[in-house]
Amino acid sequence: MTDLLGDLNPILLPVFVLVIWTIIMLCWMAATRLPYIAKQNWGPETGERTSELAAKMPKEIQWKADNYNHLLEQPTAFYATAIASAMIGLGDGLNLYLAWAYVISRIVHSVVHATVNVVMVRFMIFLVGTICLLVMAGNGAMHMMTG
Repeated sequence: MTDLLGDLNPILLPVFVLVIWTIIMLCWMAATRLPYIAKQNWGPETGERTSELAAKMPKEIQWKADNYNHLLEQPTAFYATAIASAMIGLGDGLNLYLAWAYVISRIVHSVVHATVNVVMVRFMIFLVGTICLLVMAGNGAMHMMTG
């Protein structure tokens, strides 16, 4: 068992945590949207175009859907960067700390976005995560160029 644990790349854990968080946001979105839709007696055709459905939702309900969509945007670059980092031997040390900082920033961003939605607070949290991702990618690129 020790050999197996020793072979695992630690940077993959933040990847799994962010995927799990994304699914949690999906459930939160469904738990708020579906009861509202049922209460309005809207049929399935109401959601034919996401933008039209979003326009009919109270903003506090729509925030969860907006955040879920955000978790399917920039984090895809995080997943690629983290997996590539694991493949080239940069899955620990600074990149691991940056990966955890990125995941924590996305979780905090989600909570802010889905509850109070203060745009400048969200932006600052997003910026911190983006800087973490940029440094991770830069570390990988430098490692590849310098061998």
